[in-house]
Amino acid sequence: MLAETTASVAANAMNKGDVLATARVAGIQAAKMASTLLPMSHPVLVGNVYVNFTIADTHIDVEASVDTFDRTGVEMEAMMAVTVAALTIYDMCKSSDRTMTIEEVALWEKSGGRSGTWRRDDTSRVSGVGPDDTK
Repeated sequence: MLAETTASVAANAMNKGDVLATARVAGIQAAKMASTLLPMSHPVLVGNVYVNFTIADTHIDVEASVDTFDRTGVEMEAMMAVTVAALTIYDMCKSSDRTMTIEEVALWEKSGGRSGTWRRDDTSRVSGVGPDDTK
């Protein structure tokens, strides 16, 4: 996105309101609705959903973490949260910046479920995005 757009988001000066607060709520709602939107995903009891943002000069990183006490992982719920939060940011900022793109949604870590714990290693890094960046 344009630097002016990130500055406006950081200053809470967008016409549609508080972009990050709205995107956080949208991401939380999306995590809870993953099984409704993804045909092969089964409903799980979602506990905590965290959606956090890091504002840089020309982009906003979105990271989500989802907890459950169910017998399965919740990586689809976390990726749904990130994607919908990013779409919400786009929607709320598009009137001033149509150059924005949404890029590189990736799973960085998961635990639980039949497959156990998994972490992305440095050799499988998405170009320009690392464990301390967008997740």
